[in-house]
Amino acid sequence: MSDGKPASDWPPNIQAVFKRMAPASRYLGLEILEADKDSRRVKVAFNAGPDLCNMWGGIQGGMVAAMLDDVMSLAVGLDLEWGQISPTLELKVSMLNAARPGRIIGTGRVIKRGKSVGFIEGELADEAGKILATGSSTATFVTLKKKAPQDEPGQA
Repeated sequence: MSDGKPASDWPPNIQAVFKRMAPASRYLGLEILEADKDSRRVKVAFNAGPDLCNMWGGIQGGMVAAMLDDVMSLAVGLDLEWGQISPTLELKVSMLNAARPGRIIGTGRVIKRGKSVGFIEGELADEAGKILATGSSTATFVTLKKKAPQDEPGQA
């Protein structure tokens, strides 16, 4: 975290990343740099290693799309409560320049948020600021049910 905030001051979805990062996000090298709940904007870095590359040395397009999905889902999730998630309904990615291994900076912002659906935009750039890819997505909001005691393993 670049802004020095203690983890407890971050919105719940960002705190959740610090508590238990998703394996896919860890694989992509996700690092949260900034999260502004009021403006619904995030800035992250991906420390992309050679294991994300295709046979020509560029980062495989599906990995680029996954990075954009991560950054946009973090942005739209900034004002969710504990127990809520924001699954992606639709994702569009435009590859503008080849992404190479190294540090990739991602930004995401919410364009519009309704009661059940949000619209988000994201961008990936190299450290020099060259835009690598842009994306837009639509997400829905879901409240997870708590398991009833009879649903817990080992309960009769």
